[in-house]
Amino acid sequence: MFKTCLPFEWIVAIRFLREGRLQTLFIIAGVALGVAVIVLMSALMTGLQMNFIRRVLSAQGHIQLLPPKDVTRPLRLGVHAQPGEVEAAIVQVPLQRLKSIDQWQAVAQQIRAMPEVMVVSPLAGGSALVVRGVASRAITVAGIDPLLYYRIVTLPDKIVQGIADLKGSDILDGTELASDLGVSVGDKLRLTTVNGADTTLSIAGIFDLGNKAANERSTFIALRTAQSLLALPGGVTSLDVTVRDVNAAEVVAQRITAATGVEADSWVKTNAELFTAIAAQNTSNNAIRFFVGLSVAFGIASVLAVVVVQKSREIGILRAMGISQGQVMRVFLLQGGLMALAGSVAGSALGACVLALWQRSARSADGTPLFALVLEPSLFIEALALATMTGLVAALAPARRAARLDPVVAIRG
Repeated sequence: MFKTCLPFEWIVAIRFLREGRLQTLFIIAGVALGVAVIVLMSALMTGLQMNFIRRVLSAQGHIQLLPPKDVTRPLRLGVHAQPGEVEAAIVQVPLQRLKSIDQWQAVAQQIRAMPEVMVVSPLAGGSALVVRGVASRAITVAGIDPLLYYRIVTLPDKIVQGIADLKGSDILDGTELASDLGVSVGDKLRLTTVNGADTTLSIAGIFDLGNKAANERSTFIALRTAQSLLALPGGVTSLDVTVRDVNAAEVVAQRITAATGVEADSWVKTNAELFTAIAAQNTSNNAIRFFVGLSVAFGIASVLAVVVVQKSREIGILRAMGISQGQVMRVFLLQGGLMALAGSVAGSALGACVLALWQRSARSADGTPLFALVLEPSLFIEALALATMTGLVAALAPARRAARLDPVVAIRG
């Protein structure tokens, strides 16, 4: 009853597939394995790249605005220079002094007005020496506005002792620095800078950034305290910016530079090596997709070529009964498309199951997942479309060969 409702080409295509069910099952299994590999590799690569980006951006803003660097220029020859005289000045690169972004409040307000920008946080940073008894360590001091900075870097989530609250006399330091100095929450630290300023601060919290070097040197204090300590009255050394689309950070950075005249470095620019690695991963993933799709195409084409030989008599009879060449072509195109579609559905389900098992079994030392896997519907839709198109393209050559068979020759065998 159901078959009579189908077009003629569908009825013949399904009948041919059923008669060669062993070949059909083998090619569907091959397509399923190929699609499962594509789904698995794509999801793992995407999850790994997202994890890399998330870790990079967990400790910095998407864009950082910096004051211009000091430069020196050679003295030019005067107007009374004699012909043939050449400039022989030796130019030394100047030491970069700590300075503030000019009119940073107006710049920050201008940036916040951009629709792509989410948060703008001022930061006054520099070097200092921390002293505890007879022990001392060189550190980097970051003066922040907690209400803004914590929206960029989730420092409260990294606190292992104490709290992330920062008042004028508080300081946050890393676990390695606290261990080296033998201090804990509530202890006092004395900070001294190269300009002779010093202050005594109380440890409000100890954090772990997941990096030993950062935990040894990084400290956070209140913005006004840092401005006073670093001799930057009312100034900031950088502006950290987050944008809505992290992938568009470089474009937004260029717009900020054009609008304000302040140098803006995006995380894309400062992490060029990461993007080189991501590009290499994408290249290898595309190569795997291509060769998997090529093997699937050859498998479907070879099976349909055998079917054309096996069914040549039936094709000749159909042609003698008045079936057109176009209908014969559609029969074999349908076979290729149906096998690819069935294989892609099975492969997508298989890939999803393997990914779910991998997510459960692949754990880090603390028992948490290595990285999050996001199974987006678009991944499976793309896999279905790619496999089905591959099946149709692979079936094209056998279909044209079947359509060109001479009915008389085909019936005689």
